[in-house]
Amino acid sequence: MALHLTDDAAADRLLTDNPLALLIGMLLDQQIAMEVAFIGPLKIEQRLGAVDAQKIAAADPDEFIELFRETPAVHRFPGSMAGRVQTLCQTLVDDWGGRAEHLWTEGDPDGTTVLKRLKSLPGFGDQKARIFLALLGKQCGFSGDGWREAAGAYGEEDSFRSVADIDSPESLVKVRETKRAAKAAAKAKQTS
Repeated sequence: MALHLTDDAAADRLLTDNPLALLIGMLLDQQIAMEVAFIGPLKIEQRLGAVDAQKIAAADPDEFIELFRETPAVHRFPGSMAGRVQTLCQTLVDDWGGRAEHLWTEGDPDGTTVLKRLKSLPGFGDQKARIFLALLGKQCGFSGDGWREAAGAYGEEDSFRSVADIDSPESLVKVRETKRAAKAAAKAKQTS
């Protein structure tokens, strides 16, 4: 498996090799472009020296915010997102031995169990958890029973609804088109 979620080979390699980086990228994927969100973990690694749950959780909060603010910023809301990343990492340290992949590997879980585990994480609501579950199933080799059903519409084959469907520049364009069409439909529904 090799992920291609950004235009940056080093960022994609980190996302492929480090489950925590992938989970943090998903957390950062709000109110910024998907590619920017998923490059965020590489910026953290370059500035902190590692994408490691214990190291991030133990970092001085003010210094970690400054790391997020460095140009180019990790996120457009560096203060709040730095705090969310540290809270996520502390939860992983406390509940999962600091290992993000334990969420989808420990105890050979099915899709419903992984969805429940993801939704229990700070910053992961229902939609974000379903998208991440679909990403695990579609691109990361997760094959727990019922993962597609648990992921809902995001688990559908060739749906091009989310980052779970991005594996090339062409699929990124398709995802953007699907999102634009969904927003336009929602807007039209509001005005009618």
